[in-house]
Amino acid sequence: MSADEVLGQLRRFLLVLSVLLFCGAIIELWLVGHTEDPIQWLAFALAGLGAIAALVGLIFPGRGIVRLLRICMAVVVVGSLFGIYEHVIGNVAFEREIHPDMSSGQALWKGLQGANPLLAPGILAIAALLALSATYRHEITSPK
Repeated sequence: MSADEVLGQLRRFLLVLSVLLFCGAIIELWLVGHTEDPIQWLAFALAGLGAIAALVGLIFPGRGIVRLLRICMAVVVVGSLFGIYEHVIGNVAFEREIHPDMSSGQALWKGLQGANPLLAPGILAIAALLALSATYRHEITSPK
């Protein structure tokens, strides 16, 4: 097996893994009832965008598709960071509500440990980074 064949298999594996993570995130979001506020639906949209972009990149690996996949994954990473922020802010607000005399430092520390899991939105960033890594030095986008 040549190095190009191995690289192609690795790219396909990373994209399939990314699609599975995005789809798993959608299922988990649904199962935990991540549907109470309109902002919570953003996670579904980001996971759906990521899954579709990775799947299209897997099936139709062209220059434009690889570039579009990179853009979509960058959007997902930014959205994932926003989700982490939202989780921390939600936890801090809850701590402030039940302990109004708590210092800012204590509230932040409790916010990092709160009921809204800090790294749950990070799974979207991980899936996006896997898809992005599949396009690293992709021969389709490399100048000849």
